[in-house]
Amino acid sequence: MRASTLLARCLAIAGFALIASGTAQADPAQKNYRLHCMGCHQADGSGSPANGIPSMRGEVGNFLKVPGGRAYLSQVPGTLHTPLSDGDTAELLNWVMKNIGGRSVPADFKPYTEADVKGYRASVPEDIPGLRVKLVGLIEAGRKGE
Repeated sequence: MRASTLLARCLAIAGFALIASGTAQADPAQKNYRLHCMGCHQADGSGSPANGIPSMRGEVGNFLKVPGGRAYLSQVPGTLHTPLSDGDTAELLNWVMKNIGGRSVPADFKPYTEADVKGYRASVPEDIPGLRVKLVGLIEAGRKGE
């Protein structure tokens, strides 16, 4: 058998295997997570807290429970500065809530829309790290009150 024929058959088999596994047809939002978030937050959203990268796993939805938290998730530098459109960013945030937020996501979660993200990106607070500290404090106070 010629090498080119063997190579073509191997590539065809590999292609079918990818399609069968679903890898070739990944959700666009999941793909965007892999491209723009996973490098720091890890595949499962666990981050690297020891290196200043917070875990989102089972936690990120808590931001939706405090005033300003929903906007904040569109305004953090990693989200704000992606090359993604407002619509793609909304889909990415919704994917994160569904797949990484776990039980932290409120039962009445309203999915992000393109208009939401556009509005949040238009009014970015000057002190994002300070806002995060404030929001985490509100989240912790809410936990103590439960």
